[in-house]
Amino acid sequence: MKELLEKIVKSLVDNPDEVNIKEVSGEKTLIYELKVGEGDLGKIIGKEGKMAKAIRTILTAASMKKGKRAQLEILE
Repeated sequence: MKELLEKIVKSLVDNPDEVNIKEVSGEKTLIYELKVGEGDLGKIIGKEGKMAKAIRTILTAASMKKGKRAQLEILE
């Protein structure tokens, strides 16, 4: 799932080399901490947060197939 998230985010940003995703795994929960390069944060969040919500929806759907719960945290 980390690869899926990485592929989505890298296709959206101007500086794909600066994308950093950290996976924190719990018993039933996966937390992904996303850091992007300067100037790319707005592209990930999108207008009124719609892009971030769409990414979270895809991540949630993919994690349900594995029987886990995924959460995305976008860090500055």
